[in-house]
Amino acid sequence: MKFRKILPRAHVIFILLPVYWLVNMSFKSNQEILSTLSLWPQDFTLENYATILTDPSWYSGYINSLIYVLLNTVISVSIALPAAYAFSRYRFLGDKHLFFWLLSNRMAPPAVFALPFFQLYSSIGLFDTHLAVALAHTLFNVPLAVWILEGFMSSVPREIDETAQIDGYSFPRFFTKIFAPMIASGIGVTAFFCFMFSWVELLLARTLTSVSAKPISAIMTRTVSASGLDWGVLAAAGTLTIIPGMLVIYFVRNHIARGFAMGRV
Repeated sequence: MKFRKILPRAHVIFILLPVYWLVNMSFKSNQEILSTLSLWPQDFTLENYATILTDPSWYSGYINSLIYVLLNTVISVSIALPAAYAFSRYRFLGDKHLFFWLLSNRMAPPAVFALPFFQLYSSIGLFDTHLAVALAHTLFNVPLAVWILEGFMSSVPREIDETAQIDGYSFPRFFTKIFAPMIASGIGVTAFFCFMFSWVELLLARTLTSVSAKPISAIMTRTVSASGLDWGVLAAAGTLTIIPGMLVIYFVRNHIARGFAMGRV
């Protein structure tokens, strides 16, 4: 019994140790980070966070990331909802092959599409915009969103659709007033995964931006100075990038719990 209790706790500690070490480094100076190994800051400082919050080249990266991530989440879920409904309610020629093809797009590495996206967006004037990154990320998030939502929608009986139609509900009214609330957990889970995948993606976000829409993940790669890497500022930036994901998990935690129980996630 003791072993069963110790093992999960050890696993949690092992997972959280890098996070703690990142937060620990964010409150240290570069000199302390490079000179000593300490479990907590010996000379506590907020200078690293002050640098990020007062330097436009730093905090603008968080704003840019939030803009295109939220835009991508809205676009991906909006496109996936009618597509998933079609796959769950109708049967047509090649539906299974099309469904698999959509999911196979999620399996392709982003590097395959970096050059085509760069050339396309440069030619139509979308390069270095938030919309460019948001649309690029839909290539991977829409198939995932369709796959997740289709599982939730298939669990809803078809008789509900027929009953609503008999009662005189138009399809938009039925979908927004009756059907969407029934799959609210699925929508929450889908939005969570779209947000997280778009937030952590680096290659396309870095390739399709230069100045105006540069995300924080790309800005974190330029912390090299004359004296070497600015470890303290980099750790503070990494700590701040965890906060949006924690907030999203907090607000949709109930939907995620029900989603993992009900859907195909």
